[in-house]
Amino acid sequence: MLNISENKINRSKLEKECHCFDKIQKLNSSKKLSYWIGFGILFLAICSMLPWTQNIRGKGKITTLRPQDRPQSIYPIIPGRIERWYVREGDTIRKGDTLVRLSEIKTDYFDPNLIERTTEQVTAKEFSVKSYEQKANALNQQIAAMKEALRLKLEQADNKVRQALLKIKSDSMSLEAAKVGYDIAAYQFRRTDTLYQKGLKSLTEWEAKRNKAQESESKLISSENKLLGSKNELMNAKIELNSIRSEYADKVAKAESERFSTLSAIYDATGSVSKLKNQQSNYTSRQQYYYILAPQDGIISKIHKKGLGETIKEEEQLLTMMPLGAEMAVEMYIRPMDYPLLKLDEEVVFIFDGWPAFVLSGWPESSTGTFRGRIAAIDNLTGENNMFRILVCPDSNFHKPWPKGLRVGAAADGTVLLSNVSLWYEIWRQLNGFPPDYYEIDMEKVKLKAPINQLKK
Repeated sequence: MLNISENKINRSKLEKECHCFDKIQKLNSSKKLSYWIGFGILFLAICSMLPWTQNIRGKGKITTLRPQDRPQSIYPIIPGRIERWYVREGDTIRKGDTLVRLSEIKTDYFDPNLIERTTEQVTAKEFSVKSYEQKANALNQQIAAMKEALRLKLEQADNKVRQALLKIKSDSMSLEAAKVGYDIAAYQFRRTDTLYQKGLKSLTEWEAKRNKAQESESKLISSENKLLGSKNELMNAKIELNSIRSEYADKVAKAESERFSTLSAIYDATGSVSKLKNQQSNYTSRQQYYYILAPQDGIISKIHKKGLGETIKEEEQLLTMMPLGAEMAVEMYIRPMDYPLLKLDEEVVFIFDGWPAFVLSGWPESSTGTFRGRIAAIDNLTGENNMFRILVCPDSNFHKPWPKGLRVGAAADGTVLLSNVSLWYEIWRQLNGFPPDYYEIDMEKVKLKAPINQLKK
């Protein structure tokens, strides 16, 4: 009450005069409050000693562990026009089933006999190659015959040169003999002429010696002419030898040039054959791509090109399918601050959209409706959202398997379980912003290192 009035109330006198105060139970409020506060403090102290599992929270979505089990887009290999659909959305397909049939839209492939005509071109080119090969073989034989003829001609010309040399040698010897005979005859004529002038020799003897000297001179001149003719024959034989070499070298070079031209034509024709065979193989394979087949078992999720007669390019998406029998996983995103705490095979607790659950993050064993998993992969780079991605696969050791109704893309809320600490410590850590305890002491390593350290000391 506010003491506004100057009149004072005698409380004890009032209680004696008013007997109603005796019927009111008097409470000791301060003592009761202290009891409650003490009980609360004791309760909080007991609760603070409870175990608490440190954890990292993260959100993600359901995906598949293997990349071939994720939703797959199907594209046509070649551009074409849709002629017929064999499936519709929601159909279950098996590997090799026909999905859609396309028709050709490029004018280069309109010919219905394209493969047969290409085969004819290949055959014609192969015959051309064989003809060139035969021509090259004929030229090889011709060149071999020319070389053999050249060898024989050179031997013949070489023999003529040798004969000319021997003839020159013989004529030289005849010339020397003629010179000796001419010198003797000239000397006898001079001596006879001297004796004739003195009257010691007759005119008949003088004329005989003169005639013999003239005959010796004639033989000498004849021998010189014969030697010059032999030398001329040697020169002619050498010229003929060089002429034969030049002639056959020119013929062989011409044949070799024609042979190389033929070989070049063979290589060109062989390249054309390979190119035509490649085109033939491409045409054959192209006809197989008119029918688009299912790459694996799955369910048709969405068809992007629906109408008949629509044209589609090779880079346009035709339909999307979800493979069957996929091994589910959860794709979670973790903050960079929590990234150093992650380890492979770490335990993760999940709740999935559509499955009710009651979760106590610090007491995972007391939670209901949750599912367990293990970390299978950790990215080393942040994604577009500046967070690290981890893949979590089902825990095969946990008694409760993941629900069969999970679908790729559904949301999931995960909690990575770390070490066990007291509740008071976790509250203190959260208030100070410290990271969870993730340093572990490997006692086996400590035991192994102890003797080594003792030896070192």
